[in-house]
Amino acid sequence: MSVNSTTVNTVLGPVPADELGVVSVHEALLSVFPGAEHAFDITIDRAEIFETLAAKLRDFRAHGGGTIVDSTGMFHGRDVRLYEALSRATGVHIVASTGQGPEELLGGYFLTPQTNPPTPWPAEKFADLFAREITEGMVVPRVERRGPAGLITTAVTRAGVTATDESLLRGAARAALATGTAVSFRHGVDAVRELETVLDEKLPADRVAVGGLDRKDAVAAGAPEKVAARGARVVLDRIGTEGGEYLTDAERADLIADLVRAGHTDRILLSVGAAGVAKGHPANDLAYSHVLTAFVPLLAEHGVAEGDVLRILEANPRDLLAMR
Repeated sequence: MSVNSTTVNTVLGPVPADELGVVSVHEALLSVFPGAEHAFDITIDRAEIFETLAAKLRDFRAHGGGTIVDSTGMFHGRDVRLYEALSRATGVHIVASTGQGPEELLGGYFLTPQTNPPTPWPAEKFADLFAREITEGMVVPRVERRGPAGLITTAVTRAGVTATDESLLRGAARAALATGTAVSFRHGVDAVRELETVLDEKLPADRVAVGGLDRKDAVAAGAPEKVAARGARVVLDRIGTEGGEYLTDAERADLIADLVRAGHTDRILLSVGAAGVAKGHPANDLAYSHVLTAFVPLLAEHGVAEGDVLRILEANPRDLLAMR
């Protein structure tokens, strides 16, 4: 690796960005609903979890995958030492994330209880918390710090931005500016307005990925096109989930074809939104390889050229994750 190479933070340390290969940007490895690890009916068997995740990562690699981004952030089961072992065993690069949210999934520690009602942490405190996980390493609770986080992630309350959500968005943006890392957030009710909150902190738009844009309400509001036009990344992160509040894969393929024709190829990111192992909540048990095995052929059927597909799968996530 030359001294001028652009790198990405993985759980095993920085790697050249051009070694990532195909990247799935919004996945979960071990996903534990906060507090579920203490429930009487929840079993956390590390050996079993390792074998389950290793099999899913090997399947991803066998179908052409190179990198998985665990975008769950802090306090949702993130296990850095487990991820290190999985990466070594499978050859799949793993990028873990810092960050947290939405407000309803934060512990009371992240509110200021001396006020009535409690007030949220200010953005500066979230910024410092997230930045240190990038510059000093991710926290293994009460034990140590390990490898650096490679992404800052948060989520907005589905009913709309709360004061704490705004602090999280602004704190994530400030940490990204301080460290050269990108921000990814799952939008709540108004993706464009929430994006503007992040951009108000002077973070370049191409350093921001907006998730959940394959929800029907987001598409009806024109959010994918508006986010792309603003210069940010459009994340369709539930590939393979069909019906209910989400588009079908055929509708996703149509949307991508429209974005490509509109000149937004370099803004599109894809993911399954799978949970390899889930504890305390239902798992989205699709294979990480679903994009490669089922959705890429569908894109071809909908007229998306092979070069554009490669750009979406490799170059776009590489550009997002590369440290600047």
